[in-house]
Amino acid sequence: MVDNNDSFIREVNEELRSDQFRSAWKNYGRIIIALAILIVVGTAGYRGYEYWDERQSSDAGDRFLEALTLANEGKADEAKAALAALEADGYGAYSVLARMRSATVEAEKGDPTAAIVAFSAIGKDTSVPAVIRDVARMRAAWLLIDAGTYEQVSAEVETMATPRDAMRHSAREALGLSAYRAGDMAKAREWFTQIVEDVEAPRNVASRSQMMLDNIKASGKAP
Repeated sequence: MVDNNDSFIREVNEELRSDQFRSAWKNYGRIIIALAILIVVGTAGYRGYEYWDERQSSDAGDRFLEALTLANEGKADEAKAALAALEADGYGAYSVLARMRSATVEAEKGDPTAAIVAFSAIGKDTSVPAVIRDVARMRAAWLLIDAGTYEQVSAEVETMATPRDAMRHSAREALGLSAYRAGDMAKAREWFTQIVEDVEAPRNVASRSQMMLDNIKASGKAP
């Protein structure tokens, strides 16, 4: 008798659960199906985007390497053409890298003026990541040491010569060399002294700066 009662209770519970399920499905079935479809479509879309992103990045990387090979082989015009195409439709960071390498090609083929203009333009382009803008401005400044004036070098990098800037050592050295070349020994000594007194200055930069300070002292041209 007990077994029959237990069996009856189980059947009633199962029927109740079945009724509850049918009721829930009737009320929420469409929502559940829609959610399932969204999950499937979203997953498929994400996987598709990952594949597309990898293909685009790989293709742009291959084109960039081909351009670098042309530049390394001394084929400046061909390299410039390849880099210009990558600047126009390159994927991700490769467009900016192509601009940087194109400017370098100009310098390598003996046209520092064109290289300076290109690097300076990148340095002013707010759509470019800040770290790349800083590198571009630094490249422009170092070219301007020989091809420009102290004021032009200062306009590119003096804002980076501050105590907390990661690129302050290179900025100060460029400013010091430019001032030295311009014959302004007092200003040159000021920049080289800042490098030597900075405990975080790289050893090679500090050594070069100390040599310049020794030269300035020996010249007797700085007060």
